[in-house]
Amino acid sequence: NPLNPCGTHVPFLLPLTKLALGLGGTAATRCPGPCVCDNLRAQVLCLNGNLTAIPATIPQLTKKLELRGNSFTVVPAGAFLDTPYLTHLDLRRCKVERLEEGAFRGLGRLVYLNLASNGIVLLYQESLDGLSSLQQLILKGNRIEEIQPGAFGRLGSLTVLDLRANALVYLPDMVFQGLQVLRWLRLSHNTLHVLGSEAFAALPALRRLSLDHNELQALPSEALARLDGATQLDLGHNPITYIAEEALAMASLKHLFLDHAALQDVAPDAFARSPQLRTLDLRENQLQGLSPLAGAGGLAKVSLAGNPLLCSCLLRPFHDWLVRARVQVEGSCTAPPALRGRPLDSLRPPEMRCGHPRPPPSPTAPLEQPRVAGGGQCPQGCSCSPDFHHGSCKNRDLQEIPRGFPGDTHLLDLRQNTFRMVPPGSFPGLKELVSLHLQSCDIKVLQPGALRGLENLVYLYLTDNRLSTLAATAFEGAPRLAYLDLDHNTFTHLPAGTFQLLPNLISLHLQHNAIRELAEGDLAGAGGLRWLYLAGNAIKRIAPTALVPTKMLEKLHLEGNRLVEVPTSALRGLPALSELKLSQNPIKHVGDGAFLPVASSLQHLYLDNMGLEQISPGAFTGLGPKIRSLFLENNKMSNIPDMRNFTGLEILNLRDVPFHCDCQLLPLRRWIDKLNLRIGATCGSPAEARGLKVKLSTTFQTCPGWGRGEAGRASPGKTKVASKSSKKKR
Repeated sequence: NPLNPCGTHVPFLLPLTKLALGLGGTAATRCPGPCVCDNLRAQVLCLNGNLTAIPATIPQLTKKLELRGNSFTVVPAGAFLDTPYLTHLDLRRCKVERLEEGAFRGLGRLVYLNLASNGIVLLYQESLDGLSSLQQLILKGNRIEEIQPGAFGRLGSLTVLDLRANALVYLPDMVFQGLQVLRWLRLSHNTLHVLGSEAFAALPALRRLSLDHNELQALPSEALARLDGATQLDLGHNPITYIAEEALAMASLKHLFLDHAALQDVAPDAFARSPQLRTLDLRENQLQGLSPLAGAGGLAKVSLAGNPLLCSCLLRPFHDWLVRARVQVEGSCTAPPALRGRPLDSLRPPEMRCGHPRPPPSPTAPLEQPRVAGGGQCPQGCSCSPDFHHGSCKNRDLQEIPRGFPGDTHLLDLRQNTFRMVPPGSFPGLKELVSLHLQSCDIKVLQPGALRGLENLVYLYLTDNRLSTLAATAFEGAPRLAYLDLDHNTFTHLPAGTFQLLPNLISLHLQHNAIRELAEGDLAGAGGLRWLYLAGNAIKRIAPTALVPTKMLEKLHLEGNRLVEVPTSALRGLPALSELKLSQNPIKHVGDGAFLPVASSLQHLYLDNMGLEQISPGAFTGLGPKIRSLFLENNKMSNIPDMRNFTGLEILNLRDVPFHCDCQLLPLRRWIDKLNLRIGATCGSPAEARGLKVKLSTTFQTCPGWGRGEAGRASPGKTKVASKSSKKKR
């Protein structure tokens, strides 16, 4: 026994810790108390010892260090510089609240780090620096609310990231950048409401994503579409009510879990863009039936156990499809009474009869509703789920907003009715309401005080209505509103003044309206706004001071408008802007210093599909290592400025740009050679090179200096940075 070479019994934390065989031959003097040092296993155990600081005398050759159950509070910078050979580090249950930037520097051999069950709230940009070999990072059971951009940027070897049971509410775009070989991302048991459309971008190796036990109210289709290689997706235990048409576009997905959600309907072609899907778990939802699933030709198993299945003639097409497609099904009938309890796979088509079918619920032919928890009775023709605090009157042909929902309702789905107007006090007694869905309701007017009393409302969806203006007091009574979706309405200008009553507004969607300009004062009061979506409008002009109130803005989407130049002057005063989309604007020329006002913060820049003809040599002045993604595809310029300072690039798209492959393009060619990225750059001219990849064109071989190598043209500093970046990406 290496811990007790004499064979006698000695208590775990007694003087044996001082006599244990040391590592590297300096045993007795270096093993700190109350620890056990095992030289045969190169292991040190300091368990439950009430240590308040990382021991300073841990043997240098230690490979496995277990410190769980102590009281460190802070892991300071350079805490492990004296133990560079560590491969495993366990810091569970150590009351850690903060990881200082550089806390793990020097641990280039570490492959496993466990920080579970601590009190960490924030991951700083450099908290995890120095862990270039780390393969597993366990952060389960902390209180993480925010992950700073770039926090995982140096973890190029990480394969498993466990963020379960934290306090994450939303995931910003590119939050996991740098995790090029990550295979399993675990985000279960958080409170996620919203995922940025690029939240999972730059995760090319991800195979499994766990998003179960969160608060997602709709399938995050756009974010999931970035995961081309993922094979398993777990979305169970989220209050998702509906899976829309072609909602899931994941080319490699094989196993989808949507169990214990709040599903009431699934569109027939919901999974048509996930052709590899093999198993679909829909257990414990509110589905009375399904239509045949178009495009899911590879499906082998569907689980519907625990759903209130109505095995009438309405379910017969789905049943026939199961038989034809040879899909195994789990689930039993709830109704009619004659078939109650019968497994679906035991039914014969003649048994699935309608007789005298009862019409679908409506205000004139309501279903009897039981009383539900929280007080009140569910309105006639609607359904209420006490387990999810969820009420729905979706697509009931209602002309007035119903009343009488339980007082503890958190989510209210009133989509696809015909309200036309939302009068004052439309939602009495719903102080706990968090999410309100009013999409596709033909609403023209949101009257002052319409939301009065909704003091906990966070999400309001008014997409696909006919709103053209909003009164300044339209949002009175809903001070916590953070996410406002006004896409696909008829606004011709921003509803100025309406944001004064929304001090907590984070995300504003005004896409696909008819807005012509952003004028001074339009965004007055929107001081906390982080995400502004204005794609698909008719914006020609942005006043220089229009965005001044939004000093915290991180994301600005202006694609598909009518801008003819980069709105440089309007970008001043946006020190936090990290993402700018200008795609599909008729901008032909980008001038010098176009992005200088946001150069210190900008990480993602979209200049694609604009017909762009020229980019000035100084257009990217100020931009450099912070840029993570740059989209320039489908433009008309024949050359681009020197981008050797863009050493942090993870995505670069130069497809369908007609580069003129002559000696003036040689610097670009050499730079491309050093990048470990797929960029799609091809030659448009001269004729003998047309269609060839820039990297493969031989036209450069006649250029002066060909063959000298990039190192001869770039400064040593730049060469060193580029080499490090390439090594990380590999």
